[in-house]
Amino acid sequence: TWTFARAQKPHPAMGRRPARCYRYQKNKPYPKSRFCRGVPDPKIRIFDCGKKRLPCNEFSACVHLVSDEKEQVSSEGLEAARVNANKTMIKLAGKDFFHLRIRVHPYHVLRINKMLTCAGADRLQTGMRGAWGKAGGTAARISIGQVLMSIRTREDKIDAAIEAFRRSKFKIPGRQKIHVSSRWGFTRFAKEDYEKWTATGRMKEDGVGCKWMAGHGPLSRFMRNVIASPGDKPK
Repeated sequence: TWTFARAQKPHPAMGRRPARCYRYQKNKPYPKSRFCRGVPDPKIRIFDCGKKRLPCNEFSACVHLVSDEKEQVSSEGLEAARVNANKTMIKLAGKDFFHLRIRVHPYHVLRINKMLTCAGADRLQTGMRGAWGKAGGTAARISIGQVLMSIRTREDKIDAAIEAFRRSKFKIPGRQKIHVSSRWGFTRFAKEDYEKWTATGRMKEDGVGCKWMAGHGPLSRFMRNVIASPGDKPK
């Protein structure tokens, strides 16, 4: 008689828990510290995509993805949303016509109380005795009205940014809203005020943002931007 040994299949590794297990803010913030060690690195490592070094005058439009719930978003969900929005903007708008920024960071450490599932596990584990789990991941704590992601782009690419955030919403739990900002890019100035102060020399570029030059200070600072009165005619 012939006997054939059946090949043993490798035991599948334990997968991560679904996001619904850590969606709600039930506990206090639990950040990484000298007391909380052994925390795995967050899945998301890139928080700025696209043309992130272009000055603020290149992109005047800005679109935000705003959370409508108080919840927690895992680093895996943030990374999936970032990849989705980045690919959509490259496809619809072009890789040189947007700057995507993730506005939240996963500082909150998630814990997991691992249970044994093998034979005879009831002799080795103690149930809920000593149930304080070990670090298993990180998440960002989100409040209502907090901005999750932002895109600054050109005025004719606003529809592409809205579509990118519409697709990114499927990667994040809860409800989100898409808001088209009335401000200039990532700055705190309205578009009308930005154009007015730039024309008069009172607005100074500062990376992706800008600085508003106040009306007081040394005179030498204003000599480079001499403001002609409305009645003067160019020579």
